[in-house]
Amino acid sequence: MLNNIIYRELSYTINGLCFRVHNELGRFCREKQYANRFEQLLNINGIKYVREIKIPFVFKDELIDGNIADFLIEDKIILECKAEKFITKKDYYQIQRYLKAANKNLGIIVNFNDKYLKPRRIINYSQIRINS
Repeated sequence: MLNNIIYRELSYTINGLCFRVHNELGRFCREKQYANRFEQLLNINGIKYVREIKIPFVFKDELIDGNIADFLIEDKIILECKAEKFITKKDYYQIQRYLKAANKNLGIIVNFNDKYLKPRRIINYSQIRINS
């Protein structure tokens, strides 16, 4: 079962960086401050990324803007940084929308405002092929 984890090594590295940010900054900073420190750590670790990437989606054969993801890491994982009381369904729907529009398999939501950091892996099941 562990062999089926999507982007296992990269997602573990990302989670480790998130924990480092949380340990360094605590839980009462603004979202942008967490994202800035996370970006510094990506650079230090030589991890390729795009920050605040626009992800258009197609509706009736027309490209529509409106989706901006915090990070696209190694052109594989979408990371959303939050600094809220709690993660809501709206946040899950948001990252699902990003994954579908960007045609990516994995997203991670991180709420740095939590006392104990709990990164959430969000899978785009419409993209996953199951071997049967």
